[in-house]
Amino acid sequence: MIKECDMDKDMLPSFLQKVEVVSEASRETCVALSDCLNLFTKQERVRNFKLEQEQEKNKILSEALETLATEHHELERSLAEGSPPRSILSEDEFYDALSESESERSLSRLEAVTACSSEEEGEPLSSRKQRMSAGQDCGGGDALSNGIKKHRTSLPSPMFSRNDFSIWSILRKCIGMELSKITMPVIFNEPLSFLQRLTEYMEHTYLIHKASSFSDSVERMQCVAAFAVSAVASQWERTGKPFNPLLGETYELVRDDLGFRLISEQVSHHPPISAFHAEGLNNDFIFHGSIYPKLKFWGKSVEAEPKGTITLELLEHSEAYTWTNPTCCVHNIIVGKLWIEQYGNVEITNHKTGDKCVLNFKPCGLFGKELHKVEGYIQDKSKKKLCALYGKWTECLYSVDPATFDAYKKNDKKNTEEKKNSKQMSSSEESDEMPMPDSESVSVIPGSALLWRIAPRPPNSAQMYNFTSFAMVLNEVDKDMESVIPKTDCRLRPDIRAMENGEIDQASEEKKRLEEKQRAARKNRSKSEEDWKTRWFHQGPNPYNGAQDWLYSGSYWDRNYFNLPDIY
Repeated sequence: MIKECDMDKDMLPSFLQKVEVVSEASRETCVALSDCLNLFTKQERVRNFKLEQEQEKNKILSEALETLATEHHELERSLAEGSPPRSILSEDEFYDALSESESERSLSRLEAVTACSSEEEGEPLSSRKQRMSAGQDCGGGDALSNGIKKHRTSLPSPMFSRNDFSIWSILRKCIGMELSKITMPVIFNEPLSFLQRLTEYMEHTYLIHKASSFSDSVERMQCVAAFAVSAVASQWERTGKPFNPLLGETYELVRDDLGFRLISEQVSHHPPISAFHAEGLNNDFIFHGSIYPKLKFWGKSVEAEPKGTITLELLEHSEAYTWTNPTCCVHNIIVGKLWIEQYGNVEITNHKTGDKCVLNFKPCGLFGKELHKVEGYIQDKSKKKLCALYGKWTECLYSVDPATFDAYKKNDKKNTEEKKNSKQMSSSEESDEMPMPDSESVSVIPGSALLWRIAPRPPNSAQMYNFTSFAMVLNEVDKDMESVIPKTDCRLRPDIRAMENGEIDQASEEKKRLEEKQRAARKNRSKSEEDWKTRWFHQGPNPYNGAQDWLYSGSYWDRNYFNLPDIY
């Protein structure tokens, strides 16, 4: 017993020394933990402060949107009860017309922010037409020695700044309404009619010619799919609203260098429907359709659903393809920088072979990884995958073997999930800012073939409403052209011409005059029980899918323009 106690006494100093070492280590650990806790507390305070700011901002927006939602509910209830709400225009009113007092208020506010515009007020229409006849202000191109016309590369005047004018003041009472029934000040327009905007489908006509040259139906479908994607590419950063076409307004475009000619007409304004018909100069294709751009305002964004069927006929192969365009959405209408995305499925059908191309225009997603992306497959009538397509509608489109694409997607999905697990979203990110994708360019899968790549925009594009080189020439006119085109061609619209020339006040006055003239003409037709008759298109079923459509009646290019309406 005594020996055991002596041994314990001998071990005590060593034991106490170990306890002291452990205690010191514990104190150091506590100090480190305390420092970490203090740092975390500071970071948490910063996050909470920023979160409170964001919550306050969202609270203000939510209150505004709650008010708008209440108005929307009352609008729907009024419609359900059968009594038209005050905010909707009556059937006797033109869809793009304000009352006189509202127009004057919009005009006065517009003048306050465009004082730097031209001082040539009240210029008569006759003198403006004389300038057009002389080739002034219109940017008419020169003829080259080889007979191909040289087109202009800029507009007569750069765009006005929209920074000092609030679109929210116009849209705050319009949630849930169709924007075709809302008049916007011209400062938010671009100097093109929607008929001209539709013509931008033809910018990459070479893809149609290329499709006709292939003997293989899958290769033809690839080119048609690339053409369908390229048709919406010009919308990127084009946040200006095209002018609503007047009923009976027309537009023609002949491009010998691109091998096509096109005619379009505004065939209805309740709802607004635009019909177009293009044909290859070598009789190799026909491209036609009718578009009803159903626009709605949803608080922070404006959504455009382009209803209507688009048809492409490759005459050499006796093939017809039909599809509808994706939905376009403009974000940050209230605050922040405006940005555009396209989303939804586009199904292109070859009505001869039964092949289909189903393209998915992806919404941007949480981190913007999917921004602008387009993916899909070409399938035969038994739904067997023949080819995979991928790219971005703002940049390019590729084709690749479907098995290779599926393997790549599987690996990419795995990497994305790992990134999400390791990446936390910063609370300081602004929800109103445009999401930036992980990479601005498309990651090319080995074995891919390039189908289409967008052409770079001109250096002055930002000052010219973000127009492409193709869009820059759509409204040009010269003396020879003016003597040929009908008086309903939108190149002759005085409000669009004035805006293009930088005469913003004159543009606003002319727009008001045209709207009132259109409204008066409709009231006169209503009194006489006279129906409007379209000139170049007639309503009927699409010959390939049976959908309601507007089809070309022919004879426009005979140049016999008699009994045309006086719409300008």
